[in-house]
Amino acid sequence: MNDQLKIERNRDAMRLFEKCINANDLTLGRQLISEAAEFTTPVSPTPLKGAEGYLSVVEMMRKSFPDVQWKLERMVVDATTVAVQWRCTGTFVGTAPFAGIAPNGRKFSATVMNFYTFDEDGKIVDDAAAEGIAGILRGIGAL
Repeated sequence: MNDQLKIERNRDAMRLFEKCINANDLTLGRQLISEAAEFTTPVSPTPLKGAEGYLSVVEMMRKSFPDVQWKLERMVVDATTVAVQWRCTGTFVGTAPFAGIAPNGRKFSATVMNFYTFDEDGKIVDDAAAEGIAGILRGIGAL
């Protein structure tokens, strides 16, 4: 497959991925995420694997923010990588605390950047999240 076809395949996959995470659709997740993928996240001491691992983070967020949604606002695509700017929104009315804070009914809206790597089969094998200002605040002990 030439690079232009891979670019279109990856672009289409990200549009489906948006549907996947907003519906927490494991069947669609298995179509889009490689079983061999390992995702490192602050919520787990060990890497999470495959669609089940990735979507377990989505499920964890839904316990705190039942209406959480990701809107794909912008993406830059090449044959192996897709950079996405997401708008993530939700209301803190769930049954579980988040980052040690009890649900308080507050709404949030945040811009999130992720870089997804695709394998030769067109499946996601890596997701690197950009930390932005949160990384700086965490580094100086403010978070």
